[in-house]
Amino acid sequence: MSIVGNTGYRVLIYSHDTFGLGHLRRCRTIAHALVSQRDDVSVLILSGSPIIGSFEFRSRVDFVRIPGVIKLSNGEYTSLNLNIDVDQILAMRESIIQHTADVFNPDMFIVDKEPLGLRGEVESTLRMLRHRRTRLVMGLRDVMDDPVNLREEWDRKKCVPALADLYDEIWVYGLQEICNPLEGIDLPPGVENKMSYTGYLPRTATRRPAPEHGALGLEEPYYLVTTGGGGDGVNLVDWVISAYEADPDIPVPSLIVLGPFMGPAQQNAFMKRAEKLDKVSVITFDANVEMLMHNSAGVIGMGGYNTFCEILSFDKPAVIVPRTVPRLEQYVRAAAAEKLGLIKMLTEDGGRDPREMANVLHGLIDQPKPSHVTVPNLMGGLDRVGELVDRWLPPQMAAE
Repeated sequence: MSIVGNTGYRVLIYSHDTFGLGHLRRCRTIAHALVSQRDDVSVLILSGSPIIGSFEFRSRVDFVRIPGVIKLSNGEYTSLNLNIDVDQILAMRESIIQHTADVFNPDMFIVDKEPLGLRGEVESTLRMLRHRRTRLVMGLRDVMDDPVNLREEWDRKKCVPALADLYDEIWVYGLQEICNPLEGIDLPPGVENKMSYTGYLPRTATRRPAPEHGALGLEEPYYLVTTGGGGDGVNLVDWVISAYEADPDIPVPSLIVLGPFMGPAQQNAFMKRAEKLDKVSVITFDANVEMLMHNSAGVIGMGGYNTFCEILSFDKPAVIVPRTVPRLEQYVRAAAAEKLGLIKMLTEDGGRDPREMANVLHGLIDQPKPSHVTVPNLMGGLDRVGELVDRWLPPQMAAE
């Protein structure tokens, strides 16, 4: 059976994309799950990611690319590509978001991470759709930040009232036993009742790596070193390459994915160093990183949400080297996961000693996989999201 015509439901997703790939990839995973579970749902993603066009999207999933912005080290924003004032960029983004929502007229609107969007750009759209009785959903990853930092940030952005006044539901893509993302926030009455913990969002590997990977020797056991978007991955890549430079006897080679947002000069420097090493291969980006991880013997990563979900989904022994600025999100997640025995964590507290990383690389292939620990409903996120959607949008069935 299938739905014909325009009788199906419409789901709009806002992806907060000022840095990296995490928000876009999480939203894309949810969108693909919804259309695979339901024949009567179409999903439109609003995103400012400059590389959203590099990803493939399933039938009944599409995207609207809004002008991109990036966050500077001083906390201010600037245009990613256009040479115009940031206030004009933000006004354009808000207008495009609201106009798209007005015409698309969704039955459900899922907002990722930022309750009011970047600089409040989603608030007018939320109020418009609330008047139309659209179901408004706040989607939160398992860890937002250290509670003290998050409370200060959300007070400044006036996020908490939005949870009480604008949203119907709050979905947490994780488990309460691991982390409560709103810990330390003084929530108004009723907000906690809106929260549903879904479990983590499982990933699948259905495509082969890009053709150029055939020359990298990926048919043999290899470690995958992933930095996500790569904009903050320089230290991790330097540490891994330094380990191979210091210890040529590391038994397993590594494939390093630098990430599309790492600076070109840094990418080139790492590639030149890797050319001198028999056991290190480097690529800049692969939209199908899931298959690279699926085929790997182990993972060294920074511990962003998507990387963590992939490690668990593909049951890979992993070492997480979390960043600690500008957020403690990765550290909080990695520490909780290590406590459960799902992964091992390595920090830069003692500097980046190449011998320390070399020891990790020697032992990673024999490290227990996450599956040796039983955590109920750990990877039930997409099934639970489907159930939550079904409650508000009862499945339609077309005539045979």
